[in-house]
Amino acid sequence: MNPKNFFLRNIWYYAIPSSQLEVGKMLAKTLLGEPIVFGRRRDGKAFALRDICPHRAIPLSCGRFDGDAIECRYHGWRFDQDGQCIDIPALIQEQNLDFGRFRVRQYHVREAQGNLWIYMAEDDKGSAPKHEPPLLNLPQISGFSDRLPQVTQSFLFPCFVDHAVVGLMDPAHGPYVHRVWWWRSKDKLFEKSKTFDPSPYGFTMRRHRLLRTSFFYRLLGGVPEVEIEFRLPGIRIERVTTDKHQLCNLTTVTPLTETATEVTTTFYWTMPWIGLLKPILLPYVGAFFEQDRDVVVKQQIGLQYDPPLMLIDDADTQARWYYKLKQELVRSQSENRDFTNPIETKVLRWRS
Repeated sequence: MNPKNFFLRNIWYYAIPSSQLEVGKMLAKTLLGEPIVFGRRRDGKAFALRDICPHRAIPLSCGRFDGDAIECRYHGWRFDQDGQCIDIPALIQEQNLDFGRFRVRQYHVREAQGNLWIYMAEDDKGSAPKHEPPLLNLPQISGFSDRLPQVTQSFLFPCFVDHAVVGLMDPAHGPYVHRVWWWRSKDKLFEKSKTFDPSPYGFTMRRHRLLRTSFFYRLLGGVPEVEIEFRLPGIRIERVTTDKHQLCNLTTVTPLTETATEVTTTFYWTMPWIGLLKPILLPYVGAFFEQDRDVVVKQQIGLQYDPPLMLIDDADTQARWYYKLKQELVRSQSENRDFTNPIETKVLRWRS
């Protein structure tokens, strides 16, 4: 299997934690190879614009932001949250100029549960996206309403987005990548059998009871049950529940460039005492994702020769599903029709 690299468009991507964007501040970031500047107005509303001034191409993020408009550092042109130029200081009173001609591209953004999402439409180089955001709701962590996450960590994977997504959904790598006392024994493999169902823009591993639990799962008390949902473009939601408590993990995979991908993991929980353990637990979470990152770094050595990828049933079926979902989303957009989920209910079996 040798899928062609391409970024999905006309879909919502995870951008940044809401807490990183303060009122009256800007934040510059590259997403899908596009320079973007985020800002938060005095009224608390977030916005995003293409980070290039249409006058002389200097990044707008190099300028000043007063909480209402961005002022370009080069000549003082000012742009509002919609990307419309509202002031050109070099003009004299007698010079009439249609400011409507001067715009920078605006991106749709939304916030939910402490996360800022951005709609990445087709990159037509214009000032306004051709596609309006779909009515599909943003991923919500059920049971937590509008609560903010307790923990958010981001990691930079030096690879194309597909390899980060497939690596994180891979069910068979645990005993070899995560060989640590607090997660897995290196000497034991167990047969797994899980039922998967289609779900919006992806698939979901049905809720099931964990017969064997790691150190972290045992902290929840009781017998935990787990449900894992995956959806495009690279969103994984794991829900762990017991009789009394709930722990949810939102992991998002966002392409920055062709060779850099950001993986962000966000946790929500109902156990107040876990907050006291955060200084102890965070290094373990970081170590877990660094192990995944280290394998991806080594994988790039072989990928530079563009080899075909040889995937097997059933351990690699989720990877195949991911590529099918990507292709179907692109086809449905090009044919101007509704997305049809190609995934059917299936039981997958593997050893890990």
